[in-house]
Amino acid sequence: MRHDTLSDMFSTIKNAEMMGKKSCVTCASKLIKGVLKIMQKHGYIGNFEFIDDGKSGKFKIELLGRINDCKVIRPRFYIKKDEFIKWEKKFLPFVNGGLLLLTTSQGIMDHREAKKAGIGGGLLGYVY
Repeated sequence: MRHDTLSDMFSTIKNAEMMGKKSCVTCASKLIKGVLKIMQKHGYIGNFEFIDDGKSGKFKIELLGRINDCKVIRPRFYIKKDEFIKWEKKFLPFVNGGLLLLTTSQGIMDHREAKKAGIGGGLLGYVY
C-alpha cells in the first residue's frame, strides 16, 4: 500500500535514471500529472502518457538523463512570496540551479512562476 505517491514517483524516476533506463512506469494522480507537466516543460523528462489499467492508472515516462536529484520535501513548508531565495539555498545546489515545486492557490507551479505571479505556497519537492 502506497502512502506517498509523489515520493514513490520521484524515487522511481531517480532510480531509473541512475540505472540508465530510457523509460519508467509510475502510478497516476492529478498531483503527479501536474508535477510531470512542469518537469517536462523545463526539459527534465520527455513525453509521458497515461496507461489505463482499470484501477487508478499509470504514467509511462520517457527519461532524458538530465535529473541529478529529485525528492519530496517533508513536512510541506509554506513559503511566503519573498522567501524563495532562502529555500533555494537550502534545497538546490545553487540559486536558480533547479526547480522548487509548489502547490499554490492557482495550481501546481515552479518557484520561478510563483515569483512572477507574486504568490507563495506549499513546498512539494525539488528537482535539479
